Amino acid sequence: MATTGGQIYNLVDVAKSLDPQGNIAAVAEILNETNEILQDIPWLEGNLPTGHRYTVRTGLPEAYWRLLNQGIPKSKSSSKQVTESAGILETQNQIDKDLAELNGNTNEFFLREDKAFIESLSQELAAKLFYGNVSTDPEQIMGLAPRYSDLSADNADHIINAGGTGSDNTSIWLVVWKDDAVYGFYPKGSRAGLEQSRFQNVMCKDENSNEFEGHKTIYKWKPGLAVADWRYVVRIANIDVSDLSTFNADTDNSANLIRDLIKAYNKIPNIGSGRAVIYCNETVKTWLDIMAGEKNNVQLSIQEWAGQPVTTFWGVPIRKCDAILNTEEQVT
Repeated sequence: MATTGGQIYNLVDVAKSLDPQGNIAAVAEILNETNEILQDIPWLEGNLPTGHRYTVRTGLPEAYWRLLNQGIPKSKSSSKQVTESAGILETQNQIDKDLAELNGNTNEFFLREDKAFIESLSQELAAKLFYGNVSTDPEQIMGLAPRYSDLSADNADHIINAGGTGSDNTSIWLVVWKDDAVYGFYPKGSRAGLEQSRFQNVMCKDENSNEFEGHKTIYKWKPGLAVADWRYVVRIANIDVSDLSTFNADTDNSANLIRDLIKAYNKIPNIGSGRAVIYCNETVKTWLDIMAGEKNNVQLSIQEWAGQPVTTFWGVPIRKCDAILNTEEQVT
């Protein structure tokens, strides 16, 4: 269930396949509208009730040149199993029954009121996709930043040091989403990891614990993030935000964004094998948009996708994700 019509299954595709009535799919549509990264992630059902276990190849078998009438040694690949846990992200909304029925269309009122809660879910998940760390907060998911945070680790070749120091840094991420490398998952047996439960005409409590009759909606999401092949993620770390304030689009002598993007692009083994996307926050994307608009380099261009202008780097879309901070500590 990885692709349909040549496209990777995203949250809406999965939700529609599991909920023919469209209830969960409608919520998924809103989630996608409020956070661009959720449009890109392929979502797969995990193989564990609380998460997902997968195998990571850690070494290739030896290959030998053979002479006639001579044999070769036996060889085998090496691998290890990784178990990822899904988190439980939840929020709820309660509305006074009389208030919900004032306008005569209770369902529309529910949806309008719930959008703020859905936005909260979206922002929180986006933040933890980058910065969640189960080592310090075991109830969360393991995000990308803790996985790419050490310039001496095995995956250090996929961390590009932009030279910033201190704690006013940001990052650019190049991710190739695909179902055998980097993808989202939901626990085995759950409904696309996103559940909406609505309880009408129930007793609710106000801030003083006094009861009133109302309607309650609970949103529960059990997402996880799998990085089965670390070669399909590159982090450009230590981008000094203060340097960007003096950025020169012609000479690129401050943060060397274009040079670093070229390095990142070429580190991906096969960038066309999945959905490649570049993520950065508003600060970085503003400068990349300016550079693309001034036509002073051939790497960046502005294309129209679905009626909207999208800046691309060598054909890879650049998406704004404000969950990426301007206050990252230096990666060393």
